[in-house]
Parts: sequence; C-alpha cells; structure tokens
Amino acid sequence: MDNVVEILLILVSTIFVTNFVLARFLGICPFLGVSSRIETSIGMGMAVIFVITLAALSSWLIDKFVLIPFDLVYLRTIVFILVIASLVQFVEMVIRKTSPALYNALGIFLPLITTNCAVLAVALLVVQKEMDLFPMLFFAVGASTGFTVALILMAGIREHTVHARIPRVLQGTPISLITAGQMALAFLGFAGLVKM
Repeated sequence: MDNVVEILLILVSTIFVTNFVLARFLGICPFLGVSSRIETSIGMGMAVIFVITLAALSSWLIDKFVLIPFDLVYLRTIVFILVIASLVQFVEMVIRKTSPALYNALGIFLPLITTNCAVLAVALLVVQKEMDLFPMLFFAVGASTGFTVALILMAGIREHTVHARIPRVLQGTPISLITAGQMALAFLGFAGLVKM
C-alpha cells in the first residue's frame, strides 16, 4: 500500500506541483514552438514521454552499472546527452516512417528534443536523488506527462486565441508569453500539495 501511495505522490508531484515546464521552466523552446495546434502537441508530447522515460531508464542503468562501479561519475552529463541524442534519432526515424504528416508538422522541434533541458534534467535528477527502479520510472513518466499536459493546454488556449480579438501589439509571441505566464501562475496553486 505504501508503494502505491508513493507512486501516486510522485505522479501528482511531477505532473502538477513541480511541472517541468510551468514550475521549473525547463523545455520552454518546444513548449512555445510546437504548442500552436493540439494535434502537433499530442504528437510531440508522446515523443517526449517516450524519450524522457527511456532516457531516464537508460541513464539510471548506465549510472548504476557502469559509471558508479568504474568511478566515472564525472562523465554523467556527456554520457546522458549521448543517450538522449541516440533516443531522439530513433524516435525521429520512427515518426518519419509511421507519420510523415506529424514529422513535417514537428519540423525542427523534433530533433531539438535532444537539447530539451527537461529531458536531461529528468535523467540527472533520477541519479542524483538515487531513486530505485520503479519510483524512477514513475518520476520519468510523471515529468514527461506533465510536460505533455502543459503542451496540450497551451495548444488549446492558442487555438482559441486565433479567433479572439487581441490588440495588434499583443498578437503572436507576446500573447503566447503572457498565456504561458498565467498558466505558470495557475500551476503555482498546486505548490505545497505534495512534499517531495
């Protein structure tokens, strides 16, 4: 029972309380760049969930069974970036083959998952917090799901602002930044809900 509660706390915390986009302000580039349409946001979100979860798992395994035993902990960042870059290349190839329309819609933002600081942050936090296997997996799934939730919410709002009467000076990027700021303020309402 304690494990179920711990997993639920991890998921609630990573999705809402410490949302990597709206509370930690990581991954802002794809958040703003891909969030203009819900369909594109869902595709990007699924790619990020896949990459973050596999990157966290791979990084955890490499750290536990290679870097720590051979006293190579100082190579964590470089090794984790290589792991993430490899996973992103794999995801890019799969999306190009299975959904060319989504591949074209994501454009440059798909390969930019490699430089998405949220992906690297999850991999580093997992090993720094010395998490066990299952809490680590739920942390990664929760963090990437929180990223996807923020992305889809932003896309829904941005799709509606297309038809709204917005002053010319605020159209485009300014209203997107204002919206992102308001969303971040709204997510601050979850602060203190879960202590991790």
